[in-house]
Amino acid sequence: MGKIAFLFAGQGAQYPGMGKSLYDSSAAAKAVFDTVESVRPGTIQQCFSGTKEELMKTSNTQPCVFSVDLAAARALEEAGIHADGAAGFSLGEVAALTFAGAFADDALGCSLVTERGRLMQKTNEENPGSMVAVLKLPNEKVEAICAEFSQMYPVNYNCPGQLVTAGVKENIDAFCAKVAEAGGRAKKLAVGGGFHSPLMHQASISFESVLQKTGVKAPSIPVYANYTAKPYGNEKVNVLARQIENPVRWQQTLENMAADGFRTFIEVGPGKTLSGFVKRTLSKVQILRVSTAEELEQTVQTVLG
Repeated sequence: MGKIAFLFAGQGAQYPGMGKSLYDSSAAAKAVFDTVESVRPGTIQQCFSGTKEELMKTSNTQPCVFSVDLAAARALEEAGIHADGAAGFSLGEVAALTFAGAFADDALGCSLVTERGRLMQKTNEENPGSMVAVLKLPNEKVEAICAEFSQMYPVNYNCPGQLVTAGVKENIDAFCAKVAEAGGRAKKLAVGGGFHSPLMHQASISFESVLQKTGVKAPSIPVYANYTAKPYGNEKVNVLARQIENPVRWQQTLENMAADGFRTFIEVGPGKTLSGFVKRTLSKVQILRVSTAEELEQTVQTVLG
């Protein structure tokens, strides 16, 4: 079976009602939600009963997705499935590091992701941006189209044939038209900012100051960073802070994990986006996911028999 990796979901995967069945069925998952609620009151209500619009607001999205990510991972651990390594997509990286013990406790991880979400929303309000997924074009072509605009950037290298871009809102329609002319497909994303681009520079700088005060310890298992596509080393604060304004190298991360012996990838948290990226990037690997109690049971049966 090879090594087991937990992949922690990111922004855009949120949906109303997420995490409720895990809360009801797993003591470990419930403990995560209760901890988050003590740090940020109202998070449970937003996850279980919040509207789509409420969950899309970055300052809400990040702590809510973090909660479901971490709850699913803890529920798997409680059931006897242990990760040999981890990676998280964007905010999911904070959840992955929290799971791996890089912060003092889960409460600190929640505080950090909450502050990250607040800073990114504030930066976007001051410097508004948006994101577009580009399909069916090689990365080099997408990069070339971005270069035709003053503030359009390639940001999330998700998988073969999919590169997400970010830019100022006034560029988006013209950029989408250029993509269509080149034979690609442009899909505007339901996120609240131009993340992982220079538009997020101020949030990155501010978050680094926060991390310097709290510290980031060496994780107990390898956690692959979005910024480098490699496991965290000595430069932990800088790597996590710079992630906010730099591309997510997800395809390269998955390829590096496969080269390091990972063969089972379990997506933890809402949605199935990361599972799709694994399927389109790697072959001869096992892909599972846990966002509900039913999926938890199915995954446990598959892995443990």
